[in-house]
Amino acid sequence: MLHRWLFVPLLAAGGFAWGQLSPGDLSKAHAHLEGVANCTKCHVLGEKVSNDKCLSCHKEIKRLTDKRRGYHASKEVKGKECASCHSDHHGRNFQLIRFEEKTFDHRLAGYELTGAHKRIDCRECHKSDLVKDPELRKDRDTWLGMEKECLSCHEDFHQKTLPDDCAKCHDTEKFRPAPRFDHQRTVYPLVGKHLQVDCAACHKTEQRNGREFQRFKGVAFANCSSCHDDPHRNALMKDCKDCHTEQTFGNVRHAVGRYDHQATGFPLKGKHRKLDCAACHDTGLPPATVLKDRKGIAASDCVQCHKDHHEGRYGTACANCHNEESFQVTAVIKDFDHDRTDFPLLGKHRAVDCRKCHEESYTKPLAHNTCASCHDDYHRGEFRKDGETPDCALCHTVDGFQGSLFTFDDHAKTKFPLDGAHVATPCLECHWKEDRWTFRNIGQRCADCHEDVHQGQIPEKYYPGQRCENCHLTDRWTSSRFDHGQTRFPLEGAHKKQDCRACHKPEAGFPYGRFVSLAMECASCHEDSHDGQFAANGTTDCRRCHGTEGWPIPRFDHDKTAFRLEGRHAEIACADCHKEVERNGKKTVLYKIERFECADCHK
Repeated sequence: MLHRWLFVPLLAAGGFAWGQLSPGDLSKAHAHLEGVANCTKCHVLGEKVSNDKCLSCHKEIKRLTDKRRGYHASKEVKGKECASCHSDHHGRNFQLIRFEEKTFDHRLAGYELTGAHKRIDCRECHKSDLVKDPELRKDRDTWLGMEKECLSCHEDFHQKTLPDDCAKCHDTEKFRPAPRFDHQRTVYPLVGKHLQVDCAACHKTEQRNGREFQRFKGVAFANCSSCHDDPHRNALMKDCKDCHTEQTFGNVRHAVGRYDHQATGFPLKGKHRKLDCAACHDTGLPPATVLKDRKGIAASDCVQCHKDHHEGRYGTACANCHNEESFQVTAVIKDFDHDRTDFPLLGKHRAVDCRKCHEESYTKPLAHNTCASCHDDYHRGEFRKDGETPDCALCHTVDGFQGSLFTFDDHAKTKFPLDGAHVATPCLECHWKEDRWTFRNIGQRCADCHEDVHQGQIPEKYYPGQRCENCHLTDRWTSSRFDHGQTRFPLEGAHKKQDCRACHKPEAGFPYGRFVSLAMECASCHEDSHDGQFAANGTTDCRRCHGTEGWPIPRFDHDKTAFRLEGRHAEIACADCHKEVERNGKKTVLYKIERFECADCHK
């Protein structure tokens, strides 16, 4: 600190020529900064070049590094001093920016070169015409300002009709074909004969805005009739796929299960779905009248097609006892609508076999008011209150016991509200004990979960009962609210700004720092820069001259020394009399002057 302070009057005295201070001419880019008056535009006085000062001029680099973009934000450069790569004072023609273009790893710039990008010259892309920033564009030799998007360099062939993420379809080898495009992932996946059709048959090429344009968006495909003629003359359902497939128009047997028969008023269920159309319909009719020969028959009128084995004894409402799966089934259990009962099936209850609950008759009433009617209490009575166990539905859902509806607000109502780092701690860290969840008698003190690393190092009076919260916060262990004024060493001045570990340093046997038996003398922490000149009985009491705000000496009174300052002596700088000398092999300022006759200083 003293050396830097002495440097200012030496410069002000003008004792050195500019040639002795400057190590050499600046490069052309920095030539306007030449001259001693401009030194501090790049240098911090008495120190090396500052990154902050570099970036105060090179704002374009700072903008990129703040966004963690570009070469200067890469692991190759991050953390380095600007001057380690761009040093100056090497002459006007010195190149501040130097790198090997052919071997440069472009990934470090945040954009890996692949395909055709590897083979072109750097300046095919790095040219000012492609730079959006008007300020950067002025520098025709800049490497900055390039964007990653394809359309920042390439013309949009699709003229804004498709998304601008070209890499979803194209790679960097060439524009055609588009190897990454998968028609199966579009809203119109290709199947059957469509797989063999040339793209241009559907995606026509035309002229738009004076340029060749191939239409990919806006092609009608909602129905087959968008491209194909309808031989049924709109007599059937409009969606051809209800009966036909993309394999061939001639075969309609594949329409089973695809045609929306419900629109006819006769929905197909059970085994009806597996029948070929020709089992009920005459498929030999002309296209304009085919499949209309059963029109008007109700789905419940089974006897129109099936023989009544009961010979009319039970009426014709067959569906009251039978379903379309089989005439042998008389109890339609799997289609039973449980929602019609006072216990609708939700969540995992839907997958439970009926006999798991209805062990006897399906009509026998079952208790179902609470979860405990069927489920065991996993918590073994931990939440029982006044002899009653609360319903599981207070914390759990029918989707499974894993996971809970118990919120942070609910936890705040307990004896241990969550705050700080506890909010981000997984529940199982505290509530998973001996391979099961538990919620009672798990402790409320810090020491119940955390190791007391200060045991034997901090007196009981500062944290009675191991109350860590007397010093620590729940945000993190390194935060402290300890009042040092309780100790024999209250913190004042610069001591208030120090981190605890600056004094309580980890050492052998005390990995978290020593807190008792610490010396309070200045010399126990600070080096005696005066080499014992002010020592008394082998100890230097710094407080005789210095305060805790810093090293200036507000308490020192020169008039109490053997050399009272008077006249011109009271106006001159301390360093004019107290010179740097070498004592005991190291340099120090001599303050204890043994002789101070006039002739000792003045010739």
